[in-house]
Amino acid sequence: MEAAVEAFRMLSDGTRLKLMWLLSSGEYDVGSLAEAIGAARPSVSQHLARLRLGGLVQTRRQGRRILYRARDAHVRSLIREAFSHADHEVSGIPRHD
Repeated sequence: MEAAVEAFRMLSDGTRLKLMWLLSSGEYDVGSLAEAIGAARPSVSQHLARLRLGGLVQTRRQGRRILYRARDAHVRSLIREAFSHADHEVSGIPRHD
C-alpha cells in the first residue's frame, strides 16, 4: 500500500507528471526535457531525482549524457491510464465499464 501511495504522491505534481508523460514514450536527457516542458534545467533535475528515488524513472549513461526513461511497462501503463482517464473527464467521452 505504501509503495502505491508514494507513486501517486510523486505523480501528484504537474511538472513531474509532464516529465513522466514524455519519459513514457522514450529516453530524454535533462536539457531536452527542460526545453520540452519549458522549465529550468535545475528544476527538471530535481524532479527527475525525486522520480528516480521514487522508483518511477531509470537512467543510463550514453557518453557524457545521462538519459532518463520510465522504469518499466507498469509505470508506462499507469501514466497512459491517468491521461486516458483525464481525457474522458475533460472531453466527455463515455466511460468504459
